[in-house]
Amino acid sequence: MPLWQIDIYPAEGQADREAVRTTEEIHELGLGDDVAVSFSRSFLVQGEFAFDEATRLATTLLSDSVTETPVVAIAGQDTLNEAPGSETIMVNVMPKPGVMDPVASSTLSAARDAGFDVTAVRSMRKYWLGEMDDTSLQTICRRALSNDAIEQVVVGPLEMDELDIGSSYEFKLITIPIRSLTDTELETLSREGQLYLTLVEMQTIRNHFQSLGRDPTDIELESIAQTWSEHCSHKTLAGRIHYRGPQSDGTPFGDERQYENMLKETIFAATQTIRKNLGDDDWCVSVFKDNAGIVKFDDDFHVCFKVETHNHPSALEPYGGANTGIGGVIRDPMGTGMGAKPICNTDVFCFAPPDIKPDELPPGVLHPRRVIKGVVSGVRDYGNRMGIPTVNGAVYFDKRYLGNPLVYCGNAGIIPVGMENKEVMPDDLIVAIGGRTGRDGIHGATFSSAELTSESESLSGGAVQIGNAITEKMVLDVLIQARDRGLFTAVTDCGAGGFSSAVGEMGEELGAEVWLDKAPLKYDGLTYTEIWISEAQERMVFSVPQESWDEFRLLCESEGVEAAVLGKFTPTGRLLLTYHGETVGDVSMQFLHDGRPPIIRDANYDVPTFDPIEIPAMSADDHHQTLLQVMSSLNVASKHWVIRQYDHEVQGGSVVKPLVGPQCDGPGDAAVVRPRIDSRRGLVLSCGMNPHYGDFDTYHMAASAIDEAMRNAVAVGADPSRIAILDNFCWGYTDRAETLGSLVRAAIACQDMAITLGTPFVSGKDSLNNEFSFFDDDGNKETISIPPSLLISAMGQIDDVSKSVTMDAKEAGNVVFLVGETHAELGGSHFSLVRDLKGGEVPKVDAIQAKVTFAAVHDAMQKSLVRSCHDLSEGGLVAAAVEMAMAGGLGMKLDLAEVCRDDLSPTEALFSESNTRFLIETTPDNADLFAALLTAAKVKVTRLGTIESSPNLSITVGDQSVLHSSVAEVKSAWIAPLDW
Repeated sequence: MPLWQIDIYPAEGQADREAVRTTEEIHELGLGDDVAVSFSRSFLVQGEFAFDEATRLATTLLSDSVTETPVVAIAGQDTLNEAPGSETIMVNVMPKPGVMDPVASSTLSAARDAGFDVTAVRSMRKYWLGEMDDTSLQTICRRALSNDAIEQVVVGPLEMDELDIGSSYEFKLITIPIRSLTDTELETLSREGQLYLTLVEMQTIRNHFQSLGRDPTDIELESIAQTWSEHCSHKTLAGRIHYRGPQSDGTPFGDERQYENMLKETIFAATQTIRKNLGDDDWCVSVFKDNAGIVKFDDDFHVCFKVETHNHPSALEPYGGANTGIGGVIRDPMGTGMGAKPICNTDVFCFAPPDIKPDELPPGVLHPRRVIKGVVSGVRDYGNRMGIPTVNGAVYFDKRYLGNPLVYCGNAGIIPVGMENKEVMPDDLIVAIGGRTGRDGIHGATFSSAELTSESESLSGGAVQIGNAITEKMVLDVLIQARDRGLFTAVTDCGAGGFSSAVGEMGEELGAEVWLDKAPLKYDGLTYTEIWISEAQERMVFSVPQESWDEFRLLCESEGVEAAVLGKFTPTGRLLLTYHGETVGDVSMQFLHDGRPPIIRDANYDVPTFDPIEIPAMSADDHHQTLLQVMSSLNVASKHWVIRQYDHEVQGGSVVKPLVGPQCDGPGDAAVVRPRIDSRRGLVLSCGMNPHYGDFDTYHMAASAIDEAMRNAVAVGADPSRIAILDNFCWGYTDRAETLGSLVRAAIACQDMAITLGTPFVSGKDSLNNEFSFFDDDGNKETISIPPSLLISAMGQIDDVSKSVTMDAKEAGNVVFLVGETHAELGGSHFSLVRDLKGGEVPKVDAIQAKVTFAAVHDAMQKSLVRSCHDLSEGGLVAAAVEMAMAGGLGMKLDLAEVCRDDLSPTEALFSESNTRFLIETTPDNADLFAALLTAAKVKVTRLGTIESSPNLSITVGDQSVLHSSVAEVKSAWIAPLDW
């Protein structure tokens, strides 16, 4: 059967954009200047047709006749090796066998629909490079042209005459002789088998099977490892922890606590307390028991929200890791209750600075620029292709994220009232729909629970998946229709652990019998264990009554979605796995889900001590130059390059978008969307995160993150009494008592803040062991640990989106107020970072005052007294003021004399990052009424000055000028760093 190669080049007169991009990337990565590059995208197509048909396929389906020119030939012919330019070195890059190739999959389907007799397709990229030495070539191939985790590189002509699409598998039942293993051998098995279980856990498994008088099969051991993994069971945070930490006054080890289940006794307990206090007014529906947390929205619908992390896969393959991260979290609301419709996405990224020199990279680490571009495009492509707007997020930079970038992806959905619960029934069929199963994602759950090393790329490349958003959109269409027809009793997504996790969790209280040979496969050759633990994407598992199966199957067929019966739920209390009638696994559900020995750990935390910060004497020009430094620092600088790649308008419900103001270039505080186009009720999404504060005290870091998420939501109009929050802990290696202690202290802060604010946690996730180890040139082991990183995501509500408020200054002559108290809190601030100053006081939160302040600001908005509102966060008051001015195309004239009365220096007043503060613009007619309203609520409010038509920021303390800046100059500095 012929194997055709179709190369597609830019047409004559068209720019070779991919070649230009590749040349720029090679230069940016420091791998060479002015490297000559030409490019073509290519397809290998195996099919029973002649040259004319192959040409028709190329011209009608694979290329654009206006902008592109295809070249068609039998694979391996010389005509395919001719460079379009003067370049002489040909490099072919294609997915490794077993890696999901969405473009090839879509091409195969489209070609068959068009009547072409195609049996297999593989996509490929083809580069021609100018002359260079072999070392430079290998470096460019590895660093700029490909990713070894998922792609293979062939230099020179491609000698293939058929596509390898899998070989046959001969069944052989494999058992693991665990009963006879010593402790050392158990540890070796755990590590080399990529189980990543502790010795105590391995001993528990050994003892269990000794009691049964047999050894486990490989699939039984894999099922247990997946279920017991940190990623799936959160065993560290849900374990027994003896904690010793400081009292609230900083007394070392004055707080000693014993937790039987730390998560339940902090995060969960806070929500339980709040719900009890709300009584009949409780607006939480389902918390911490499903794929996403659900709260009430209106009489007809609830809303749900989930945020996940996909850190380790994104470190190895940024595009695929982030792509499947957002795809996976979209499936969480889809698998919540009886199925929610996704309405919007969020994302938060943590990267190493992009200007790191290539020779500073540890072995096995991708350059931050590659990581950034891959992660952003991965999230972009999936959300945009599914038709889900990405409406809120943030980007943080720190060198400590070099080995472990953090990729937080979130999704909010809407679900009809009465559809929030589900229950698997005996004899229901286990039905899988969506994507087929392949080797992508093997050991993903266990891999994500381990520390990364310089060898992870080669050892765990199979743990990275590649997504196909179009397939997931088709699955969503089936899900909503089947839900509304009542064709199933329960549903969940197929995420970490694949079928093992999905079926295991659904059948936990009942039992399940699974026929692994019934699973649709992407290609031949998969073992029964690979079928069971594969994390191939876009798959959902349903519990379907037998009498509904025919209608369910026909619905799937009508939408072009593959569905297969994999077994049935049985009231046996056991997980029975078969392959062509042979029993390959038989495990007690009780042992699988409750047999893991509890983690018992010590946690110690001592607040680091810092000297008072030494602030140099600063003139107005010094303040101006510092403002330029702050606004051009990576954490504050405009993220427009990221934001503008996302579709904010799809589904038509976006009200307040990420960029606001007349030119849509101001940094909005939070997103406002209308889940129902026929209703004016809105959903508000925001986030808060302050990794630098964790270097001072993780308690205040966590409290500040909650305060920031809350004030961002309140700033756009959210009702503070109806805000739900989510926690996402990303930490280093928590086997160290001090590292675990820092996490426990953060969780204590979460509990304290949530209860005081009356803001329940409804969902959460943790990602531990975010460390990267490697050996330096002298053979010494070095480890890079991320800073303690707690993301708080908030979901609020607004009764009428017409009352939403944005942060851009609206009109010259309006009055500017500062709401909240400013303290000398420059510890961990961006002022300190850009000036390289150490020490100081980290910002703290007065939670009682915060609750009063949020309520008062919301009341003023409800009374239409607020024209614009911006929260004070990174960079402090001066950064917030200039952001409001530049977003509105206006200026400001402010006097900080009142702010500086409490012994604050002008520098502290300008740059302090004290919490629970807002800059608010009102009309002159409403200024006194606004001030009186907040004063009556016992909230500090300070009249600072006015909005000016002149585009300058002028700040004084009485008669003393402390800063004068051109808004245009500051805006240029703000835009430039990430204006890619």
